[in-house]
Amino acid sequence: MTAKIAVQGSVSWPDASFSDTVDGSDRVLTTNDLPVGEITGTFPIASTDPAYQYDRNPNTIQSQSMSWTVPAQPTAASSPHCLDLGPIAVMLDGIVLFDGLDAEGRDAGAHEVQDSCDGHPEMDGAYHYHTVSTCLTTDAPDQPNTSTLVGYALDGYGIYTERDANGDLPTNADLDACHGRASTVMWDGTPTQMYHYDMTLEFPYTIGCFHGTPVN
Repeated sequence: MTAKIAVQGSVSWPDASFSDTVDGSDRVLTTNDLPVGEITGTFPIASTDPAYQYDRNPNTIQSQSMSWTVPAQPTAASSPHCLDLGPIAVMLDGIVLFDGLDAEGRDAGAHEVQDSCDGHPEMDGAYHYHTVSTCLTTDAPDQPNTSTLVGYALDGYGIYTERDANGDLPTNADLDACHGRASTVMWDGTPTQMYHYDMTLEFPYTIGCFHGTPVN
C-alpha cells in the first residue's frame, strides 16, 4: 500500500464546508463535497504526472450541494440493505464515501489511482473516497484500545477506526457481513455500546452492506 503511486498536487479548498447537526431524532449532514482542512491532488491528471501511466482520470473536482437527514440513534433494519452506486456515507472532512468497487466492479482501492488523501473525482465532479482517507486518520493515535469516529453512513451508523489492545485495526474476520460490530464507542460525546462500521485494510474497507435503513 505504501508503494502505490499517488496523483501529484497539493490543492487547497478554502470554500469547503461540512455540518453535522442533531435536531431531535434526526442528524442532518450537509456538505459541498470539498475537503475541509485537507488538500487534493491536481485533476484532471496531467500527462506529466507519473500516475497518468496507470490512470488517466479526466474529471475535475467540482463543488456539490448535498444533504442527508439520517437517524441520530440508528436502529437495525429487519434485513441488511445492499449498497447503492454513488455516496454511501459522509466523512467528517465533508467528503462522500463510495463503496469499495470501481465502475468496472473491481477493487477500487487496488485498481484505481487516488491522490495523497485517497480521493479522486468522478464524471460529475464529485470528489470521493473508496477507503477511509489516510488524511482523516492521521489524528487517530496508533495506540492500543482507541476508537475514532471518521464518518457517518447513510443509515445513520458511525464509521470508526478502532484499535485493539495491540494497536491493530480489526480484520474482516472480526466483523459481520456489513463490515461492522457492536462495541463501546464515543457517540455524540458519550461512551455508548452500539453497532458501528469499522475501517479495515481489506476489501471492502468500510461498509459491506447497510445494517440499518439508508436514506435517499
